[in-house]
Amino acid sequence: MSTSRKAPLGQVSDFDIRLLRLFKTVAECGSFAAAESALGITRSAISLHMGDLEKRLGMRLCQRGRAGFALTDEGREVLRASQSLLAALEGFRSDVNALHQQLRGELNIGVINNLVTLPRMRVTHALRELKAQGPGVRVNIGMMTPGDIERGVLEGRLHIGVVPLISPLSGLEYTPLYEERSQLYCSHEHPFFTRPDDEISDAELQTVDAVAPNYRLTAEALGRHQLLNCTASASDREGIAFLLHTGSYIGYLPDHYAASWVAQGALRALKPERFHYAIPLCVATRKGRRPHLILQRFLEALALTQG
Repeated sequence: MSTSRKAPLGQVSDFDIRLLRLFKTVAECGSFAAAESALGITRSAISLHMGDLEKRLGMRLCQRGRAGFALTDEGREVLRASQSLLAALEGFRSDVNALHQQLRGELNIGVINNLVTLPRMRVTHALRELKAQGPGVRVNIGMMTPGDIERGVLEGRLHIGVVPLISPLSGLEYTPLYEERSQLYCSHEHPFFTRPDDEISDAELQTVDAVAPNYRLTAEALGRHQLLNCTASASDREGIAFLLHTGSYIGYLPDHYAASWVAQGALRALKPERFHYAIPLCVATRKGRRPHLILQRFLEALALTQG
């Protein structure tokens, strides 16, 4: 016999869910006695909990007594609804846990040009690890000037950037990545190419045309360029390489970028023991950024490439 419902069911609480789990177990076991071992509580405790649930729902869920255990019509409906609810909760738990394993979304990276030739390809290795962890992650790489990269990270258009550490901005965090060494080069068509270093004086180096970058430099790099007769400028390293290959200029290039041309006999380093400098390259992220799982996984993968 069903009891009369006094009021609609309000918000379902954690306690209600625990009672529904108990009811589902009892119904599946077929009796209070059989549910004792499954639930780890006594029959009297099960009876009390079932009474609490029936009061909460305002309906009789089962007949119990000498005639045995049987669900009421309402009990069968509540059992079906309980099974759906508990399955949905389990699905929610699984979906949320899966978010920690299956990365989804975008990673926007800004990188200065001509880094792919670095022997220690830390960025490449970290991207490969990120792809393995999150096949569905969309990676967007933009080749930009250091200033554009830092602005992009500050404004939130980029999640991370790879930049030379020249003048750190207060709104960014910088993590060391590489130490990039540059040397002074000329092409095989330049008059200095076939001359031994000991026959080229520092004063003579100042008499020939040289190319300088028009982006920011460290004090050391700036001092090296001030020793040259810079009559041309370039916005990036590729522009410097273009001018060097004319045979009319000398200029500094990162040694990893120039290495293939050196191997081909197209470029040579001039007095490398004296004319060189190093610039630290860093990854830049915004201070106080919101949590971003994909970025965090990329940074973790990047850290693993050290050593």
